[in-house]
Amino acid sequence: MARLRLGVLVSGRGSNLQALIDACSDPDFPAEVALVLSNVAGAPAIERARRAGLPTLVLPHRDYASRAEFDGAVHAALADAGVGLVCLAGFMRLLTPGFVDAWRDRMVNIHPSLLPAFKGLHPQQQALDAGVRVSGCTVHFVRNEMDSGPILVQAVVPVLPDDTAEILADRILGAEHAAYPLAVRLIAEGRVRVEGERAIVSGGDWRAVPLMVPGAGA
Repeated sequence: MARLRLGVLVSGRGSNLQALIDACSDPDFPAEVALVLSNVAGAPAIERARRAGLPTLVLPHRDYASRAEFDGAVHAALADAGVGLVCLAGFMRLLTPGFVDAWRDRMVNIHPSLLPAFKGLHPQQQALDAGVRVSGCTVHFVRNEMDSGPILVQAVVPVLPDDTAEILADRILGAEHAAYPLAVRLIAEGRVRVEGERAIVSGGDWRAVPLMVPGAGA
């Protein structure tokens, strides 16, 4: 069976990209990274990809006259690489509705909160300000509304009394590194279907995977 070809969009350090690279290095993993694309020249994530011997492409967004023109170039690059699933991994650009619609149910994102709670910027500080006892991360299909779309996988971490936003972010990041490859595996194995705005997962033993990660990143 052919492996699902991933296009990973990055802007920063690429720790979630690294989690996907590590997962894909297992020959039994049902996906492979076909292209790592960044809008930032010199992004550490691109260096990670090059060290792993992966195809990379840098398209500085400032070189394009509009968001639509930039997104058109990204779409063309992904299509040329034969990408079947787009993975947003710290990609710091808002995508146009045309791009999102073109990749509907074929593009996923990871967000450091238990969506639908704490959308947008600084979700860790939002969690602390709200006084919640748990937080975590969510892998979801992408829709035009920010941080929305059918939820695939959520991983939970505790919020501790002496947490700062930075400490909580590190703990959540450890959970992200487990959740993202799991979500990609479920899609690649054909175990996900979207009904309305719900992602339905069937088959296998994925429910046995521990999604409470008390020590992650601590």
